Amino acid sequence: MRSDTTGIWTPVALSADLPPGTVMPARTPAGPIALWRSASGRPAASADRCPHRGMRLSHGFVRGEALSCIYHGWSYAQAGNCLRIPAHPGLVPPETIRVATQQVQEADGVIWVAVGEPTDQPPRFEGLVPLRSLMANAGIAAIEAAAGAKSGADGLLRTSGNSTELRLLLVAQEQDQTLIHVLLKGDAPVSQRIFASRIAEALRRAAEDVQAKGIA
Repeated sequence: MRSDTTGIWTPVALSADLPPGTVMPARTPAGPIALWRSASGRPAASADRCPHRGMRLSHGFVRGEALSCIYHGWSYAQAGNCLRIPAHPGLVPPETIRVATQQVQEADGVIWVAVGEPTDQPPRFEGLVPLRSLMANAGIAAIEAAAGAKSGADGLLRTSGNSTELRLLLVAQEQDQTLIHVLLKGDAPVSQRIFASRIAEALRRAAEDVQAKGIA
């Protein structure tokens, strides 16, 4: 049966926040993931749990084209199969030892992860470039209330301040938290980028105030 999360593309991070050879925690509607990029630059999304002892793989490290658990060093390929068990260097890990993986695509500086089999491609935001991401201790409804606007069909919330226009990609997290990806026009000068960042910070504070007061 198709769940309400199957086939959904989620903008989990910005490309600039995941350089080669790094791993970071992220979240999709299906739960937490370890988002990582191999040394050659390929992004991957693995379930954030090592099959061995349940340690979070987002606490691990990337070596070459593999993600390794920080606890006992078990290493996994981007396809999810176990490549190496350090305590048994001569053993070829059986195919049954695997980490669940999800599809990843990058578009316009945003990293998207799909739960299950997507029926289409991630949205494209041509002409826009990512500025930064920030976490708000407020739900999407509180952010929309603070901005005085609703997210459009493309998933973007449009807001502005002193002629500086920005677009916000809102991603629901746990416990009334929201990950906010801030996008700007690609030709925006440095001064406008700085001001846009301040607008986003002010909106976050306003949304958290709305959330605390239970207005939304």
